[in-house]
Amino acid sequence: MTRPITAAVDGSEESLAALGWAAREAVRRGLALRVVHAWRFQPHEAIDADADSQAQWVQQGLEQTARSVAERHPGLRVTTDVLEGGAVETLAAAAADAEMLVLGSRGHGVVVGFLLGSVGQQVIVEAARPVVLVRAGDQPSAEAAGREIVVGQQGDEQDSAAALRFAFETAAARGAHVRAVRAWTLPPLFAYSPGSLKLLDEAGGLEPYEKKALAEALRPWRERYPDVHVVEHVEMGSAGQVLLSVAGRAQLMVVGRRARRTAVGARIGSVAHGVLHHADCPVAVVPHD
Repeated sequence: MTRPITAAVDGSEESLAALGWAAREAVRRGLALRVVHAWRFQPHEAIDADADSQAQWVQQGLEQTARSVAERHPGLRVTTDVLEGGAVETLAAAAADAEMLVLGSRGHGVVVGFLLGSVGQQVIVEAARPVVLVRAGDQPSAEAAGREIVVGQQGDEQDSAAALRFAFETAAARGAHVRAVRAWTLPPLFAYSPGSLKLLDEAGGLEPYEKKALAEALRPWRERYPDVHVVEHVEMGSAGQVLLSVAGRAQLMVVGRRARRTAVGARIGSVAHGVLHHADCPVAVVPHD
């Protein structure tokens, strides 16, 4: 099944930047582009219009936006859909049928528009496919050669497989390098077991152990994408801080997420949360397989 790249727009500068990013990525990957708008009828005292009339206006505006994108990318197949309902459920459903869902985001420390309050976090948690966040200032020039696809890797080969797959696919489509980042910290003494101590001793210490773990996680993707140049980056520190320290090199940052549900709602994890709020470049949040 060939999925389109889906971009959600609401007329804001951020969502239009996201639409531009999605269109370029669709062209590179040879995929169709689906442009959607999450809409719910809201009566307005100053506008005498029923639900059907409002829906028609929204559809016309969406089609006009899509036409402008199609004119910039001849040959790109573009479709539009007005999705009636709340933003979270409609966008999460749209993501299920997409190669990726692309949304606009704004500012450092605050995400608004489709991501106002908890909405964006819920969309990311509920989406079964990667979600890409794009800021208003994003430009095609940021995708120029020399800037890398930065991807966070943690755990064993399976823990980051989905994020690594997305990073290598994107790098292959763009002719870009991959910088695979594995951060590590000193565990508390009580966390050591005889088995872990034996593994560390065989590896020659903590840092060599982490380097070996990263190399093993990358091996299948290096074999699948032999033309993609890879930089293996192992550094001591928290994962969020290490990733943000190399964000200036990135045309795209890729992080995995394993949704956690708590008494106060769903959480996407501190690493994804920190990168989303502070990285200037687009960020792809990829659910674990």
